Amino acid sequence: MVFECQQCGECCYHMGQVHTIKEIRGAFDFLVNNQYTGEKTAVIVDQDKRHLFEDKSIFLEQPEACPFLRYQTEDKKVYCTVHFTRPEICRDYGCWRLLILNYQGSRAGRIMYQRAFFSDDEDLTRLWKRCIDPLNEPDDAIWEEKITRILRNAGYTVRK
Repeated sequence: MVFECQQCGECCYHMGQVHTIKEIRGAFDFLVNNQYTGEKTAVIVDQDKRHLFEDKSIFLEQPEACPFLRYQTEDKKVYCTVHFTRPEICRDYGCWRLLILNYQGSRAGRIMYQRAFFSDDEDLTRLWKRCIDPLNEPDDAIWEEKITRILRNAGYTVRK
């Protein structure tokens, strides 16, 4: 089954800790800083979402939300107001369960859905095959604790 975003916003409710506005270049033009990687991205509020951008009420309920996330009361959905110019981490996002960062703070891998592992990092893939694949733990919470410990002991950072 293909994942279809329901625009609940949950994925971006804490992204204000990741993305901060480094520079305001105009009314709808910003330079965003990724707090983890230091990557800077120029973003522009989408023309069709500028009316949403003015309403900052989302921060009353979600104070850590991405600075560009907004509610639309008519359809009860949440919108990224910079969708067309959003940072790469947002483009790559696929509702991961756990995000695995290497020692430099760059994404090394992720666990999606129940236990689907995805990585382009050869060291992480070897570690996974050697230490995590053999785990026979049926309880998801215990499994997650165990793999988090293994990954952290190997120098990776795990974000939930």
